[in-house]
Amino acid sequence: MTFGSILGTILIFILIVFVLILLTMVPLGLWVTAFFSGVKIRMSDLIGMRLRRVKPRRIVNPMIKATKAGMALNTSALEGHYLAGGNVDAVVDALIAAQRADIELNFEEAAAIDLAGRDVLEAVQVSVNPKVIETPNIAAVAQDGIEVVVIAKVTVRANIDRLVGGAGEETIIARVGEGIVTTVGSSSSYKEVLENPDNISRVVLEKGLDSGTAYEILSIDIADVDVARNIGARLQTDQAEADKRIAEAKASERRSMAIAREQEMHAEVEAMRARVVEAQSEVPKALAEALRSGHLSVEGYYELENMKSDTAMREAIAKGPSKEREDSGDSE
Repeated sequence: MTFGSILGTILIFILIVFVLILLTMVPLGLWVTAFFSGVKIRMSDLIGMRLRRVKPRRIVNPMIKATKAGMALNTSALEGHYLAGGNVDAVVDALIAAQRADIELNFEEAAAIDLAGRDVLEAVQVSVNPKVIETPNIAAVAQDGIEVVVIAKVTVRANIDRLVGGAGEETIIARVGEGIVTTVGSSSSYKEVLENPDNISRVVLEKGLDSGTAYEILSIDIADVDVARNIGARLQTDQAEADKRIAEAKASERRSMAIAREQEMHAEVEAMRARVVEAQSEVPKALAEALRSGHLSVEGYYELENMKSDTAMREAIAKGPSKEREDSGDSE
């Protein structure tokens, strides 16, 4: 192989590599599609997107849709929204839908709504076609103590101007639930709620519950009203049971105090008996000591014993009639 043939092979290889790199860096097919779609975009812009790690197809395809819809958008703005983490395709679709529905919406507003985390296309669709939000079971208690379970359907329309910073569906449901609880709680009887459920809708609508939200409430319809538990009777039963337990606790406390007092008195009596027995045990010793020391004579001792016997006999005679009366009372 000659030197010329080797050099020719190397040049062909370099040319092939250059063409592959060029096709990789320059989306030639996408540029041709954009050119014949009426989108004015330069090849250098597509190469710059590649260098900035922006997928050109994510920018060019939305530009083609916007151009065909008669909208003039800037590729730099679309690329900036893409780099900020936005959904360029959804923003362009929302702009086209808003244009068809005659809703004022520019690119900056749509991009802000998209970057705020809301579905801008769905917001435009809800603005055109109102959405129905169904609340969960909302339990409220009338003044007569009867619980009423209400289900409401709230028809809302998106408010484009308040999508950024406005509250969502959860706030609407919470406020409607609060209004239902307030309306039912102000009713004197659950029968009033069953007879006129439209009163709930009217009162709740008058409260302006859509203030500060991303939606405008069009109507509130009561879908279902059910009678649940008798909360008033249950509360009275629970209160009576609590009062009973309190009374039982106080009675048990008094009983325990009486038992403790009785035990204390019994202990005092036993202590007194012990002291009496101890004192009685000292009497013979004192008599013996008195006899030894001559302070008491034998005649005095016997006289003392006779006196004790006489006293015991008198006590026995005194107890006799009272016992007979007790026996006669028992027989009667």
